[in-house]
Amino acid sequence: MLVLGTDGVLAHRILLVDDNRMGLIARKTVLAENGYDVTTTDHPERALALIEEQRFSLVVTDYKMPKMNGTQLIACMRGIGYRAPVILISGYVEALGLNEANTGADIVIQKGSLEVPQLLHAVRTLLHIRKPPVSSRPTAAARKRRKA
Repeated sequence: MLVLGTDGVLAHRILLVDDNRMGLIARKTVLAENGYDVTTTDHPERALALIEEQRFSLVVTDYKMPKMNGTQLIACMRGIGYRAPVILISGYVEALGLNEANTGADIVIQKGSLEVPQLLHAVRTLLHIRKPPVSSRPTAAARKRRKA
């Protein structure tokens, strides 16, 4: 789902689910700075309500959350017919053997030093974006300054 961003440019809507407030803020900041319209929630149950109320281009969810983990959230989403792509992020990818086949996610990402570039690459891949969103590219004036 594309929406008009605050800068007047069309942006993909992303739902971000994470019970860790710092992780939620950090990922939201990264995605917003790259031109995406990000809605957040720290409760998987609220995420299910949000996807029934709004349309999202993509869902990014943490794995380990109280009451419902990320794979359970994905199963619930798929169970109600929600077909938007999903990225699962976890610090337990290797320890639990999490992968696309056993989680229902389109892409699984390990938390760590490579998380941000992997997340941005995964988002672009799933949304079929060849270049970063327009709002994150340098303006003509900025390119001229860089060349000078």
